[in-house]
Amino acid sequence: MYNHILLATDGSELSDKAVQHALALAKLGQTQITVVNISPNYPRSYFEGSAIVDVKEVERIQQSWLDAAQAVVDKVVAQGTAAGVPVKGVVVQSDLVAESLLKTAEKEHCDLIVMASHGYRGIKRLLLGSETQHVLTHATIPVLVLR
Repeated sequence: MYNHILLATDGSELSDKAVQHALALAKLGQTQITVVNISPNYPRSYFEGSAIVDVKEVERIQQSWLDAAQAVVDKVVAQGTAAGVPVKGVVVQSDLVAESLLKTAEKEHCDLIVMASHGYRGIKRLLLGSETQHVLTHATIPVLVLR
């Protein structure tokens, strides 16, 4: 079936459904999982009049986001270990979520991506864009989207 699943998670309740499905699928097929969380970069503005934030404060905030992302990944690794599924955790720091997921899938030689879709519709979807849609459009391997 599949040899290596890339599991994208943001720690949300909906994402937890994707985690449970991926773990069950991996256990059934004796498949390994790489779980990934994408941590954003601290937004920087170089426009005149923008607020200046101390570099150390930016580093502290950035580290707290990375720590939170690592905690999300560690939770899934622990769930996989408890279920007897080999799970590797990865945290990627990037503002380009979909591109980072696709690059991680390629780097880890995954043959399936499992992720949740938040199911935005209408104007909200147009304004927010869709990382899931981007992954579906650009992936060269199968993508399982859970809602």
